[in-house]
Amino acid sequence: MQNRITSLFGIQYPLIQAGMIWCSGWELASAVCNAGGLGILGAGSMYPDELLDQITKCKAATNKPFAVNLPLLYPDIDQHIQIIIKEKVPIVFTSAGNPAKWTDTLKNEGITVVHVVSNEKFARKAEASGVDAIVAEGFEAGGHNGREETTTIVLIPQITQAVKIPVIAAGGIGTGKTMLAAIALGAEAVQIGSRFVATQESSAHPNFKKAVIDAKDGSTQLSLKKLTPVRLIKNPFWEEIAEAENEGATPEKLAEILGRARAKKGMFEGDMTEGELEIGQISGYINEIKPAAEIVKEIVKEYNQELNNLANKEL
Repeated sequence: MQNRITSLFGIQYPLIQAGMIWCSGWELASAVCNAGGLGILGAGSMYPDELLDQITKCKAATNKPFAVNLPLLYPDIDQHIQIIIKEKVPIVFTSAGNPAKWTDTLKNEGITVVHVVSNEKFARKAEASGVDAIVAEGFEAGGHNGREETTTIVLIPQITQAVKIPVIAAGGIGTGKTMLAAIALGAEAVQIGSRFVATQESSAHPNFKKAVIDAKDGSTQLSLKKLTPVRLIKNPFWEEIAEAENEGATPEKLAEILGRARAKKGMFEGDMTEGELEIGQISGYINEIKPAAEIVKEIVKEYNQELNNLANKEL
């Protein structure tokens, strides 16, 4: 399927691997690119020198376009921006902040800019700031999420009606069937995170990958809404947070419990007790660790099969 997104990014399939902290290094990004999708480096967990190293290795591993995901609240963002410009990264996905601050800077360098939103208000603001496309991320997604708790099936039609630029659907998508549903709702591509955590190329710790494939229905929950909402696997750290929230803990108290480097401790270092384990609801049906290219192939095959099946199901 060719559309505005495949043309914008120069990719074969409208399928994007999310730039997840601690999970999305050059091995995963390049594997997805080489399989026909768009791979993204997760710069939110990288120091500037590490980002440069990851970009260099990704360039060596693929001749296809790739992207960097850049949380706008990152403390060294100015250094990241300069590295991205100097290294001529073709595409940047921004999140967690105001896209107006850096979009013009990036676009003036010929870089395609995409911004992640979770509601219609911020989709309109992102479009007004000049971004080229929007990722609309529903409540089902892993990691940081919207306070409104709007599900993907509701969010995508709202956003596609509100803006003229292409919309990429995210949250709860990990199969060809769910990709087809997102396209039917008006999206022109999908962004998939959780399914790519459980891959051979993911930089996630093996303990975290195992926790993902062991997860069942109801194993995750959106937490820390008084700070920044984040969907987590239920573990002892989550239980401590849940207990504090039930007791009416203040944002300051929750921040104290959260501390620093919780996500790194869990997702990268493999501490399943004290670590923060960010993953989406679809972890409930992920049950195997596979190569990233195989996942792309399976999703595309199932998408086409289901599209053909639907063509024979007239009402």
